[in-house]
Amino acid sequence: MAEAQNYRAPQSLGHWGTVSLGIGAIALIAWGIGTYFNVEQGLRSWILGFIFWGGIGIGSLGLLMLQYLTGGAWGIVIRRPLEAGTRTLPLLMLLFIPIAIGVATHSVYEWTHLPATDPVMAQRGIFMTPWAWILRGFVFLGIFFIMAYLLNKWSDNQDASTTFDDSAMWLEKMSKFSGPTLVIYCLVVTFATVDWVLSLDPHWFSTIWGLLYVVGWALSCLCFMVAILACLIDHEPMKKVLGKRHFHDLGKLILALVMVWAYFSFAQYLVVWSGNIPEETAYYIPRIKGGWGWIGASLIFLHFAFPFLVLLQQDFKRHAKWLAGIAIFVLVMRIVDMYWQIGPSARINSLGLEAGAFYVSWLDLAAPVAIGGLWLWWFFGQLAKKPIVPINDPYLEEAIEFGHGH
Repeated sequence: MAEAQNYRAPQSLGHWGTVSLGIGAIALIAWGIGTYFNVEQGLRSWILGFIFWGGIGIGSLGLLMLQYLTGGAWGIVIRRPLEAGTRTLPLLMLLFIPIAIGVATHSVYEWTHLPATDPVMAQRGIFMTPWAWILRGFVFLGIFFIMAYLLNKWSDNQDASTTFDDSAMWLEKMSKFSGPTLVIYCLVVTFATVDWVLSLDPHWFSTIWGLLYVVGWALSCLCFMVAILACLIDHEPMKKVLGKRHFHDLGKLILALVMVWAYFSFAQYLVVWSGNIPEETAYYIPRIKGGWGWIGASLIFLHFAFPFLVLLQQDFKRHAKWLAGIAIFVLVMRIVDMYWQIGPSARINSLGLEAGAFYVSWLDLAAPVAIGGLWLWWFFGQLAKKPIVPINDPYLEEAIEFGHGH
């Protein structure tokens, strides 16, 4: 069994957290001032930040369960950052409160102003009432929290194990739990993202929407984790833990998720284009014109084609800093993708603009920075609380050795 003191998290995590909190606090004040003068825009921008950073936290839960199911050295070296990501869920519940207040006060989401005779409202009935929407949101986050709590608790029990058999028993328990729970996770992500994002366009629907976010959030999370590992590789103890083959495997996973995201996105567009039904095409028409059209085109080339071609190169994936660079680039494109989905959606106050007109507010930058600063502060604090690797995992030494192979 490994010694915990040999795998303590770097002290620099505290500094990173303090800097993140300072930046987040400044951005939060700016967002609060801007929201005072334009409540709807402030809340729409807050939704953007919540979906992006919340997606990394919730995506951490999905990847954590996936690595328990698949095994592999990549899962062992990334497990503790993933666990820290799942432990940001209490903060996400707090960050959801402004959105809940906005829905309760009918300050955001067009459907809160639709008459009861509207076909959507009449068909969905009590399901599309503010209090039901708010309750569902906290239930979704609560389900994620329970999953994360159990996995983290059993991981602590594994750390406390004194024999190989005890450690293997806890690993088997977490693996068996992750199988059926991952299915539940995908279903909850579907319901949550339909409420939080898709309902911004209440008259449009997509049967693949949930899978887009299951894959998209996994991609966001994996890119973030690669960036964190690339920063930690210069610090003990990760300097002796991480190797080229770890990053090579993580790079292949990023490549796979980029391709799956592109496939799902194209499939959704192809179905709508081939059907050519007014109720469905209304979603894409404003998103392929003007400024939104340019953003959509950039997603094709910069979110898919560029990282796809780069990540095909084996040598590129073996360099931590290079891989972190493309991971951060994809992460930026992830928030651009979410902005492309949220930005053109229907508004309560049109601001004198045509429906779906291209409009950018400085709050769209302030809110994600504010939420990101707070989220990163919480994340780094959680990451520093436990050994940086699962010290009593039965396959830890083998995973470390694998990473430094040729």
